[in-house]
Amino acid sequence: MPTALITGASAGLGAEFARQLAAKGADLVLVARGTDALNTLAGELRTQHGVAVEVLAADLAQESDVTRVAERIADAGHPIDLLVNNAGFGLPLQFADNDIEDEVRHLRVHVEASMRLMHAGIRAMRGRGGRIINVASVAGFISRSTYSACKSWLIGFSRWANAEYSREGVSVTAVCPGFTHTSFHARMGLAPGHEGVPGPMWLDAADVVREGLRDAARGRSVSIPSLRYKVIVALSRVLPSSLTAGVARRGRV
Repeated sequence: MPTALITGASAGLGAEFARQLAAKGADLVLVARGTDALNTLAGELRTQHGVAVEVLAADLAQESDVTRVAERIADAGHPIDLLVNNAGFGLPLQFADNDIEDEVRHLRVHVEASMRLMHAGIRAMRGRGGRIINVASVAGFISRSTYSACKSWLIGFSRWANAEYSREGVSVTAVCPGFTHTSFHARMGLAPGHEGVPGPMWLDAADVVREGLRDAARGRSVSIPSLRYKVIVALSRVLPSSLTAGVARRGRV
């Protein structure tokens, strides 16, 4: 059976990727900082779907932990067929008011860790085939603090890597959801009802993952779940950045 390694797998989109992949019969390597939630999810998936689930505790802001995960990806004896770079967190949008060490950690998790794990994944998969999914955001298409910048990097690199390594059997897809019902906002002390975002703009995590997996299977470099967000991204390409930056001050995606 294929094996998928998912970072940030203890909750939100990461846990949803795990559930949908397990339902398809994939074995899993689940990565997150804490083991309690991972062990609970692993037990659930083993019981429901009869798949093998490995738990790997790692803080991707720590270089030594990133190295351990990269070594697991590179293990030719237990190959990874699908890498899902999902780990991440948000910060307040006021960059100058944030602690710079928090901003550096944010950059390490979203960009450096993803880059290191992609490097390990592509090296291990090239020639035999494999897929990489980078969970980005529609925020990557607009100007909004460092979160937007990190997601923009993921999108741009995914586009290039998909074109470059598809000839060697490796696809790379940036999945770019909009506002999605997950624990992401709760971890920041925010509630969907307090985001100033209309209800119809919120997506369901299961739909985001389902469409992202489908687009990855089709070899697409960018996946934007839902028609309404496809329209928003298209508009962002023609509207002035000053306007989109003003709109983007609302909410977190």
